[in-house]
Amino acid sequence: MFSKILIANRGEIACRVIRTAKRMGIKTVAVYSDADARAPHVRMADESVRLGPAPASESYLRAELIIDACKATGAEAVHPGYGFLSERESFARALEEAGIAFIGPPPNAIAAMGDKIESKKLAQAAGVNVVPGFLGDIATTDDAVRIAGEIGYPVMMKASAGGGGKGMRLAWSEQDVRDGFEATKREGLASFGDDRVFIEKFIEQPRHIEIQLLGDKHGSILYLGERECSIQRRHQKVVEEAPSPFVTPEMRTAMGEQAVALARAVGYFSAGTVELIVSGADRTGQSFYFLEMNTRLQVEHPVTEEVTGLDLVEQMIRVAAGEKLAFTQEDVTLNGWAVETRVYAEDPYRGFLPSTGRLVRYSPPAQERSGDSVIRVDDGVFEGGEVSMFYDPMIAKLVTWGSTRNAAIDTQIEALDAFEIEGIGHNVDFLSALMQHPRFRSGEITTGFIAEEYPDGFEGSPADAELIADLAALAAMIATRQEECAALITDQLNGPVPPSREHVVKVGKSDHRVTIDGYDGGMLVSVDGSEPAEIVGSWSPGQRLLTANVCGRVRTVRVARDGRGWRLITRGASHKVQVLPAHVAELSRHMIEKVPPDLSRLLLAPMPGLVTRMDVQVGDKVEAGQPVAVMEAMKMENILRATKAATVKATPVGAGESVAVDQIIVEFE
Repeated sequence: MFSKILIANRGEIACRVIRTAKRMGIKTVAVYSDADARAPHVRMADESVRLGPAPASESYLRAELIIDACKATGAEAVHPGYGFLSERESFARALEEAGIAFIGPPPNAIAAMGDKIESKKLAQAAGVNVVPGFLGDIATTDDAVRIAGEIGYPVMMKASAGGGGKGMRLAWSEQDVRDGFEATKREGLASFGDDRVFIEKFIEQPRHIEIQLLGDKHGSILYLGERECSIQRRHQKVVEEAPSPFVTPEMRTAMGEQAVALARAVGYFSAGTVELIVSGADRTGQSFYFLEMNTRLQVEHPVTEEVTGLDLVEQMIRVAAGEKLAFTQEDVTLNGWAVETRVYAEDPYRGFLPSTGRLVRYSPPAQERSGDSVIRVDDGVFEGGEVSMFYDPMIAKLVTWGSTRNAAIDTQIEALDAFEIEGIGHNVDFLSALMQHPRFRSGEITTGFIAEEYPDGFEGSPADAELIADLAALAAMIATRQEECAALITDQLNGPVPPSREHVVKVGKSDHRVTIDGYDGGMLVSVDGSEPAEIVGSWSPGQRLLTANVCGRVRTVRVARDGRGWRLITRGASHKVQVLPAHVAELSRHMIEKVPPDLSRLLLAPMPGLVTRMDVQVGDKVEAGQPVAVMEAMKMENILRATKAATVKATPVGAGESVAVDQIIVEFE
């Protein structure tokens, strides 16, 4: 076994690998860029080595610096995590030449599966189902249009070397191909150094299901069940679960055996994943097709760990050290259900725009592991740290386990309520809304779920009457506690001032009459004349998180001051509340709300990033939907379009300039 390994990655996956290595008694070496000098993975490791400046191209992607760090520290092996150098054949070969073990598959397997076109040819030869498409080189947009027409719309255009949802465009028509082919080539070249594009049939009602593989150097290759990864946005996975609510035992066996056949064809060992696209319209379960093979650990690997009881990082290390797998296919069993949500630095209330900045407040839910449930948080950030524009926007992965799918989902909702993140935008509310959505809970999902269910964007999860009533009761309790604390100060000066008993609580746009009476250990609250409900819980001014039992219902609410009122955040939405004594409630009806400024003449930067292209000049006339500029942020290309017909008055920024969120890019007449 190795005595010391280096982790050639950052963030939560670096922390994840370090935890397992420490448990195995293996010393660890972290590497970091200037942006990550104080990052948790650096503090967790036994040693650390600086690589260079913040951009990944000058630090984490410099293979020679990683090898130098191994030599300087005596690290015998490298775990690449995912992203960065994890699927670079050249990196694996360079380590091999330097006499350093690569904790991953052999270089030839990485090369074979890293090219999407060649990997599909290999899959066909191995007897794996593949999606109908064109796997040759496509030179021009006209060629792409011709090929797409022969395959039949809709089609998907994909960068050959792509991954992680980047370099992909869906085309429903010839115009879509003409609009997107060159952009797909550019994304492939910018992200992966390869502008080749292939086209394949788009499977309608598609489900994204993947098979986890594990093999050793002695010829044993096993499949560890499947993961459902259909909840995606712009081809980026948002929610993953194991097992899939769609897959039958017969499908699992068929998928698993084909995945193993492909892995065996390329001499695979270590952990890897075969990704499949499955037609949700085919209830026979026979319409599943090979998409790609990821020759590395997946972001979503924890859900497989939770249902199999295996530590995949440990298995990867043992395989790299030459050990045989200690179990067989018959030993692999799936227990219960696991769900993972990806907590991203993005603002779902503003079209999921990336958010960067300092984590003023970061407090994840408490981790727990019992016979009934599991709450697991894999993260690599810290309170006071910065979420940088240079790297992936992930803050954390929240993983929950339960004996049933509904139990795992319910635990997700409760844990998401307890997540505290301030200082940057985040998607916790959106994740909670997904967990509560009836269609998600039914298991009738496709990769188009988010686009179909939130076509006009996200405005918060809808609250039922019971939740609104509970929030009114909790708001009255908060106001009462606030008054009680204030009374302690004024008692000595003016004599005791009893807290108000009658309140009018405005929750959003609805008013509720609330009566509250205290007693030892709790309060009795009546909302709109209902029978008094018991609230058991404590709160004091300044406390950010309130957990209370409201008539038998446990409510976890994040509490924040909002002007003269409060903002109560729970169950996937932020609710503005105001509590007034009943005798002054009428005055609140006359409060004047500010009118927002007219920004219709301005095209604002929707996120911080780099303007890579300007398509208009002063004096140009544009039509609604016409591209006017292209921005790059968080490694994604974004086309900015005019919202209406207008004439360009000014272009304050140009191509090559960095911009802040809401900075003016184009001003119209």
